[in-house]
Amino acid sequence: MAALKPILLVEDNPNDIELTLAALESSQLANEIVICRDGAEALDFIYRRGAYEGRQHQDPAVVLLDLKLPKVDGLEVLSKVKGDPATRGIPVVMLTSSREETDVVRSYNLGVNAFVVKPVAFDEFFAAIKEIGVFWALLNEPPPHRGGWPSNA
Repeated sequence: MAALKPILLVEDNPNDIELTLAALESSQLANEIVICRDGAEALDFIYRRGAYEGRQHQDPAVVLLDLKLPKVDGLEVLSKVKGDPATRGIPVVMLTSSREETDVVRSYNLGVNAFVVKPVAFDEFFAAIKEIGVFWALLNEPPPHRGGWPSNA
């Protein structure tokens, strides 16, 4: 049986990290949750560079990506991941407080798999994260990875 893929949470707000972790844990997912607090660190994780150079070669089950991040913002991370044939098949969910139409449009134009506005109410946020985690980590069937994604994917 293949090892479970990690869930990559890219978030700089400590409160949102804590709530997201609690919601994912309440879903009883066995996936490891990796936290990156800025876009540069997220790219290092995805491309196995820097501190992540020795990590197992396994793409995340899903990247939960905040839009407003230090160093490299979420749109730039999304652009790099979806613009690279080797990583474009990684599901990316933009998880942000932004309701700006331009952010939604740019995210979808860059290939985001879903755009979720963080609910303000605790219960709604908790429920949304649980559903996202279960869908992407358990229910979604990703394409097989064979050293790069087909150019027409």
